[in-house]
Parts: sequence; C-alpha cells; structure tokens
Amino acid sequence: MNAQELTQYLADAPPSVVRLEIEKHFNALSDKQKRYAHFISQASFAGNRIVLRQVSPESESIYDFILALYKSAGGDWKALAEKAGVDEQGLSAFLQYAAQFLGNSGNYKSFGDSKFLPRCDESVFSSLAATSPEAEKHYKATNGAIFSADKPSLLHLGFPDDGHLTTYYPDSPDIAKEEIGAISKWMEDKGLLPENTRLRKTQGGVFELLIASAQTGIPSNGGDIGKESEYVISDGLLKGKTVKLVYGDHAKEMDAIARYIKKAAENAENETQEKMHLAYAESFDSGSLLAFKDSQRHWIRDQGPMVECNIGFIETYRDPAGVRGEWEGFAAVERTRAFGELVRSAPELIPLLPWSKDFEKDKFLSPDFTSLEVLTFCGSGIPAGINIPNYDDIRQQEGFKNVSLGNVLSAKAPDEKIPFISESDLPLYRKYRDAAFEVQVGLHELTGHGCGKLLQETSPGVFNFDAANPPISPLTGKPITTWYKPGQTWGSVFGGLAGAYEECRAELVAMHLSCEFSALKIFGFGDGSVDMDGEAGDVLYTSYLSMARAGLTSIEFWDPKSQKWGQPHCQARFAILKSFLEAGDDFCRLEYKNDDLSDLTIRLDRSKILTSGRKAVASFLQKLHIYKSTADVEAGTKFFTEMSGVGLEYWGTKVRDVVLKNKQPRKVFVQANTFLDEATGQVTLKQYEPTPEGMIQSWAERDV
Repeated sequence: MNAQELTQYLADAPPSVVRLEIEKHFNALSDKQKRYAHFISQASFAGNRIVLRQVSPESESIYDFILALYKSAGGDWKALAEKAGVDEQGLSAFLQYAAQFLGNSGNYKSFGDSKFLPRCDESVFSSLAATSPEAEKHYKATNGAIFSADKPSLLHLGFPDDGHLTTYYPDSPDIAKEEIGAISKWMEDKGLLPENTRLRKTQGGVFELLIASAQTGIPSNGGDIGKESEYVISDGLLKGKTVKLVYGDHAKEMDAIARYIKKAAENAENETQEKMHLAYAESFDSGSLLAFKDSQRHWIRDQGPMVECNIGFIETYRDPAGVRGEWEGFAAVERTRAFGELVRSAPELIPLLPWSKDFEKDKFLSPDFTSLEVLTFCGSGIPAGINIPNYDDIRQQEGFKNVSLGNVLSAKAPDEKIPFISESDLPLYRKYRDAAFEVQVGLHELTGHGCGKLLQETSPGVFNFDAANPPISPLTGKPITTWYKPGQTWGSVFGGLAGAYEECRAELVAMHLSCEFSALKIFGFGDGSVDMDGEAGDVLYTSYLSMARAGLTSIEFWDPKSQKWGQPHCQARFAILKSFLEAGDDFCRLEYKNDDLSDLTIRLDRSKILTSGRKAVASFLQKLHIYKSTADVEAGTKFFTEMSGVGLEYWGTKVRDVVLKNKQPRKVFVQANTFLDEATGQVTLKQYEPTPEGMIQSWAERDV
C-alpha cells in the first residue's frame, strides 16, 4: 500500500471530541432514580471489554496500554512526554489516537469498520511505553498491531475467507462463509438464538459455540435447548460434524454485569422494571436468550420511564454474517415525550406508503417514542435514534419502542465544514439541518423500522396470511410465491445484507412520508397544507439535500481493494443518492467544472421533490419492502446490490478521491461518570473536558 492510500487510514487530527451534556437532566432525578441510572451505567460499562474483544484481538491490550500510561502519568501528559523523550508533536499524535480509540471502543472505526493508525512513528509509542513496566507489558501484548498495515485486507472487518479481520470467529482462520451459514441453519433448526455467541472452528474440525454467560458450564436447569452440550449435525454441508456448546464466554464481565443489573432491580420504580432487570440478570448469568427476550417484553411495557435503558447483545451490523450481536448498554434521562403526536398519527401515515394492507401489520402496535438525554452509552458508537427489540416475533406481535437521543443529535463540533453544498444553499442548510435530521430520525425509527409485515408460515401449515389466496405483489401483478418458513427470521434469510437493506428501507420510508405536510406539521413546521415555499418546504428541501450529501460522503466507507461496503447506513444512503440521480427530469445532479471534481456540488431541484423525487423514492421503497415482506432474498439481494453498487472508475476513484480530501472527523463523545456514596446512598455526577485528555481521564476513572 502506497503512502497516498495509507493516508485514509490515519487517525483524525484533531479528532472531533464533544461532550454529552447531561448534568441538568441528571440533577432533576430523585435519589432513587439516580441510583437506578448509576447501576445501569455500571452494568453497561462493565461490558466494555466485551466490545473491545469483538473489534480486534489487540484492542483490549491497547485499552490497557492507554490507561496504564494515564495512571503512570497521574494525568500529567507533558511530564510523561518529557520523561519519555517524546516531543509535543509526538505526544499530540498519541493523545489524538487514544481519544479516537476510546471513542470507538477499539482500533477500527465504529462507523466504517476500517482500521485507523497513529500519525507518528512507532518509536513515539514505544518510548511512552518504556516509562512504565505496566504500560510496556500491555504495549508488547499488542504484537505490533497498532501500526501494522502490511496486509490491506486486514485493515477492514469482514469474513476471514475474504482476508478480513473478525473476532466473532476467534482462532478460526480457515472457517468458511458456507460453514458459518451451515451452523446458523443448524441453530435456527434447533431454536438456539445466536446474538450472544461467537463461533470457533477447532483444528480437529469441531465447531464450538461460545455462549456469553457468567456460568462456565451448562446451567443446572439446562440451556435454551436442553442439558446437552454436544450435538452431531445430521444433514447438509457439515453432516457428521460436532457442535459443542461452551458456556462462560466473557464470564468475568457477564458476572459483574449481572450483579449490577440486580442492583438496578432493587432501585426500580415499578414491578415492570424490576421484572425486566431480573430477566436481564438471568440471561447474563445463564446465557439464556429466551430470558433476554422476556426482558425485552417487559421493556416494551415500561412506557415513558424517567430513566430509560437497554442492555445486551443488540445490533448485528459488525458480525460479517449479520447474526451475532455487539455488546451495548445505555442509561438515559427522559427529556420529553415529544413524539406523542407522531405516534398517534402513525396509523394514518403508514397507509400512505406504496403497498397494500396485505403487506402491512394487521394492527400498528403503538409504541413508546421518547426523546432522551444520554447519560451512558457503552458500545462502539452512539446512534442518534434506536428502534428495538430486533426480534421479529416480538416486533410483529407485541410491539417495540423508539428513542431519539437528543444530546447526541444536538452535539456540535466547533468549526465544522460542510463540503458539497452550494454557496446559495448553505445558509438554509445550516439553519434547518438539525430540524431536518430530527424529522428524518423520527420518521425513520417509528414508521420506517416500525412498519411492514413479514409474510410467514409461523408453524407447519399455519400462515399469517391467506395461503389459499396469496396477496398480489404490486411488482408482478401476480400472487406471491415466497414467504418465511417456520423458524426463519428476516435476519437469518437476508444474512449479512440485512442491516444495510433495512436501514435503506427505513430511510426511504422517512423520505416518502416527509413529503406529507401533515407529518411536517407534527414536528412544528407549517400548518399541514402543501407549501414548498414556506418553512415546512425549507425543512423538506433540507432533508432531501442532506440525504443526497450523506449518500455522496458515504463513498468514503466503500473499500476499492475489496470493492465492499464497510458501513450499512452508508451503503443505504449511497443507494438512495443513486435513486435521486436516476430519477430523471433533472431532479438531482452532481455539478462540477474541474477535471479533478474539486468543485463538486450537489444540485437538487426543490420544485420537483413532490413529483420526480417522491416518485423515485416510492419506486425504490416499494421494491425493497415487497422483497423483504415476502422473503424474496434472491430478487431483493440482486436489486439492492445493484442499487448500492459503486464500480471503480467514476464513483470508486474520482468521486471517492474528492470525498476523502474533504472528509470531516467523525464525532467522538466524552461521557460523564456517576459515583455512589455507599454510606449515604447519594449518587454524584462528574463531567469531563471535551478534549483527548478529558476522554482518557473519563475512561480511567470508570475503572473497567
């Protein structure tokens, strides 16, 4: 890899370090609520080492190296640098790398799944390490992986047989995608859920399923599929091979998490919260995901709590197979149930989407939708909104919850540049981008992820649709011929593509419904009547312009070497940009005069959003939705792969080069810590400076 190619992998200089402001919201809680939030925070952060292990083999040692240096320096970094003989530039490069590492809980970007490298010589790190035996021990344990870039494919997370890095399949360099898929099929047939597992293929050809649990053996009452720990696969690719269930993955962390969660149960506001946390504790202790599903049922019923939370192996984006979950946990304070009107209006908005009621839930299960201020979020990155649980059976039959994370949405980096927006659009864009984003997040989470029916054979011979007279597909004009078979889920059928595909579908639902001025009125813009020249029209235009820009800047996260996407949201947004550009009628175009595209600007015709723009969105959305609803993985995969295809020459080289030259650092968040006085039961909050030094101090004082 040449020096020019390597620059895209260098750590941000400087990183965009911002603080999650929470103090006034936390102070408004009662003492009991503060204790409740504290123990959830402790449980969440107790899983940080799990996240590190899920990113790369070296991440946990890098983490310990950074914290050992902090302890050795007593927080005085300049004195440490002098002792190490490291100049100001070298120290700055270390601190910047450390901040980005801690902000991503690993040395691969949480948004993009590509490795980042320090902007200094290796001698800077080794000199700093030499100042402390403890730091040096951890530094040596990284085995040079902080700086290694000799194998380009290992700079990206992905399947081992594509040459990429993953720790979801540890110590298994020769495990093949087909084998991973075959084990997933076996688990599906057995009814064993995958989210809290890793899979290891031993040299003897045994497949070990590592189950995250505090217990290190089969629970006395049995696991989710009984008391056996070894099984022989009876058919398919791996016929005759042994699968072994190994309990106790991350046992130390899972034990601490379960203990803290039980303390949260003791400080619960009501019986529903208590039952939720006791179900969490059972799951984390025994490894049972059936117990975890029970926790999610209680969580849905805990409507509008002052302290909101969720914790566990939740999102499956980073497992290349798209089925195993990354650890995350959050505690947040309710700001306002500002989306109540949106929830009430959803049953009127959803029928406006481009499919018949045959492809929609029989009844919209009205969810809780709350705007929250994040106190704690442990995971590789903090989203702007959340719609969970991800279990199809619970979502379809019992419901889900939405949260919008207010202090994440509002966090601003100083001196943020906005490339690719024209000078004439920039004032309007700056004025309304936050409002447009809030509309997009609200519609995306509630109506996007919340809409749609999966047509299923729920058990042999039992269907959730009229199988004798199947629904007519709007794509073919003929009865549907595919649906989900017993035991299949959306994720198991669409696999690794499911994350990007569903994000694209949800984004398109939001783009489609934001053209409804009645929806814009809910967010406080306009009076509900169509007015492209008023404030509601300004928000709608900014929303479409933002999506086009997001699609353009997403190309950073497409890797020319492997010709693959590293981030599902980016793949989704790029596909939407392509649909805008292919809408015709001169609706959207990329304008430039210079051969190197250095003056590249997005031009979007505001007057055509409600015609050509919406028509393109509806066509794209309808296809994605029907393919998903009917489990048509073949057509859905082919279509979405084509829509999100990049190609090397124009997008993959010319456009990507100018995007990389203009890329802005992604925000990393400095979070507060809470401290409990055991004698008085009082909890205090401590916030930190939004600097690399503040980021390191916050993690050091977490002591996890």
